[in-house]
Amino acid sequence: MVQKIFKWSLILGLPLALGLGVLAGKNWWNSVSSPPQLMEASAVPEIPEAQVVKFEIPQGTATQQIGRDLEAAGLIRSARAWDLWARWLKWQDPDGGFKAGTYALSRTQSLEAIAEQIWQGKVIELSFTIPEGWSIQQMATYFEAQGFFPATEFIAAASTIDRNKYPWLPADLPHLEGFLYPDTYKLNGDQVTPQAVVNQMLQRFEQLALPLYEQQRHQTPFDLREWVTLASIVEKEAVVANERQTIAGVFVRRLEQGLPLGADPTVEYGLGIRQTADQPLTLAQVNTPSPYNTYLNPGLPPTPIASPGLASLQATLDPEDTPYLYFVARYDGTHVFSRTLAEHEAAQAAIRRQQQLKQ
Repeated sequence: MVQKIFKWSLILGLPLALGLGVLAGKNWWNSVSSPPQLMEASAVPEIPEAQVVKFEIPQGTATQQIGRDLEAAGLIRSARAWDLWARWLKWQDPDGGFKAGTYALSRTQSLEAIAEQIWQGKVIELSFTIPEGWSIQQMATYFEAQGFFPATEFIAAASTIDRNKYPWLPADLPHLEGFLYPDTYKLNGDQVTPQAVVNQMLQRFEQLALPLYEQQRHQTPFDLREWVTLASIVEKEAVVANERQTIAGVFVRRLEQGLPLGADPTVEYGLGIRQTADQPLTLAQVNTPSPYNTYLNPGLPPTPIASPGLASLQATLDPEDTPYLYFVARYDGTHVFSRTLAEHEAAQAAIRRQQQLKQ
């Protein structure tokens, strides 16, 4: 009788024990894998709640060390649980692994979510936007203001001409002005260096702008350097899209007739200044010698003066066949175009009168 009772106790008790064990294991896992922020504040009073943490994993860091670092940062509750979950992931994906890099992690994430993010290599991405018409100096100032890197480091990188990597770059360039394509970019957070930014912008020029030139190079008198240089001046002059080809046409006509371009933006670039409606260029500034002064020097300046966008590059390849030789800005984005110098001077005088009436 006693043996029967013992036998039935084993039969009934074993599943119960197993069930309790599974339940206990599940409860333990739920406890150690849940987000640390759910813990009572008294448990880790030194860890601020609900913060995103920039977490860096150096190349070659062992799985166990990652777990210990995560626990020390208050991002997971248990390095031991991390090791167990890492083994589970490796069993499911033998070829996978945790990726080095910089991650944005939160104390509201579970252990499984953090592990998945690092396993997939979803590192921090930073985006930046370079508008059409910006110069290297403007880009450098922007990157420094955004906290990416010092302006001087970007200028140095933009003055390094790697023709082995980019053999299409014109010879004897002093810097990459004009060839850093204006666009919106994304980079991994641990890859944001001046050279990485320069490389990405050159690659975008190679992908988008260079094919445009290659397709039409036999229809233009300009080589690659001249094309980008003239397009950069068009970019700085044109504000209204439907005037872009006309402006390009005026400049091409002046070049064909041997007339100086007389473009204000080239003077500004050479002097490192920027005119406004309230403070236009002075006669002294226009008469200041500079390789970039297209009032004093015939032809194109020695390099581009900014990064032209695709529309200005296209307009320079397909300029309007225009009768105009002059234009002057109205300060509303549009221009008055003239055929003769007398018409041009009359337009300038009319615009000056309008400006004086507004003051």
